[in-house]
This record gives sequence, structure tokens and C-alpha cells, in this order.
Amino acid sequence: MAKLTKKRKVANAKVDQDKLYLLDEAMSLVKEVNTAKFDASVDLHIRLGVDPRKADQAIRGTVTLPHGTGKSKSVLVLCTPDKEEEAKAAGADYVGLDEYITKIQQGWTDVDVIIAAPNVMAQLGRVGRILGPRGLMPNPKSGTVTPNVGDAVKDVKGGKIAFRVDKYGIIHSTVGRVSFSPEKLTENAKELLTTIQRLRPASAKGNYLKSISVASTMSPGIKVETKI
Repeated sequence: MAKLTKKRKVANAKVDQDKLYLLDEAMSLVKEVNTAKFDASVDLHIRLGVDPRKADQAIRGTVTLPHGTGKSKSVLVLCTPDKEEEAKAAGADYVGLDEYITKIQQGWTDVDVIIAAPNVMAQLGRVGRILGPRGLMPNPKSGTVTPNVGDAVKDVKGGKIAFRVDKYGIIHSTVGRVSFSPEKLTENAKELLTTIQRLRPASAKGNYLKSISVASTMSPGIKVETKI
């Protein structure tokens, strides 16, 4: 087991592990107890009262954070030539089709988001096994399969993120960086939580938001009150 540094011991001491903090309190505290020397991400971990094995409870969706994530995402658009200028004008980092499918087959996945036009999806079957495990496979539910590739690129560049529940019933999502003000982090987190609440399936019984915690890349976890 790794030995705790003095900074981490001090940070741990500032967090009451028996307390449920209000969201704005937690966002102020996560900045205070962050020990990273870089602009670390701030992440929410939301445990839901769902069974992800059931299709209607496999929660997934998208949300546009009002203040973005603080990180510029690189975007690849896979489309036919008639859509290339639209994608480039919107700010896509990479645009094309066959050459990028070949690169992916050779192991290249150096992008954050892949957007595809519907008429090229059949060709992506060749790289599904590569993109799927990395969370890069375009999907209509996340808005990454669309004929409006320009709008999709602008959404991603403007702070739109995708989220999905894992097999343990938890959603992990970045809501900003430690350089953000507590107010911006709180507003981003509320937008995400409100969106997740709207996706509550009718078949989910009992507590839907079972627990919430927030942490930076290098900080102790902070438990958050689920009633926002």
C-alpha cells in the first residue's frame, strides 16, 4: 500500500467522511483539498438505484455543461466528401473516412470523440471492436451519429459530454477543473444531475440517486447530499 504524503494526510483531515456535504460546500472543499500541481479534473461519481443489465435501466445520455469541462476535446468526423467542409468549418480536428478507418485498424485512437454521418456507419463495423471498449464508437443516443455533423462538432467543442452507467450502477463524469470557481463547478454538476434525474426509468424502484461523491484527480472523495 502506498504511503500517504504529508499533503494528502492534511487533505484527508479536512474531509469529514461521516458528513454529507451540500453540493456547493463540496465544490469549495474539493478545490481546497486538491494536492495536484496541475489543473486536475473534478469528477462526480453517482451511484444509481438501477440494474444496468436491464435495457431500460442502462442509463446513458448527453448534457451540455454551462461552463464546459475546461478541456478542449479533439474530434474526428467520419463522413462522405459532401460533409467534409461542414465538419471542418465547425472546428473538427480530423475529417475523412477511409484513411481514418484504416488508421484505426492499425491502432490509432488518438481522439476524444468520434462523430459519424449515418450513411457511413456500415463501414465502421470493421473497427467496432477497437472503438467500443474505448468508448469511442459513435452512437445515436449520444448524438455522435447524425447528418448534422457541423452542429455535433460545435456541441462537443462547446462542452457537451456523454455519460453512461457502468456495470456497477455508477456514472463517472468530469464536471470541470480545479481552476474553476466553486460556483461554476456547482452549476455544471447540477446540470448533469438534473439530466440524470430526468432519465429515471419507470421500472427503477426505491432511491434513484443512492449516493454522490466528488473528487479531483488527486484528492480524497467528498460525500454529497443527494437531495439537490
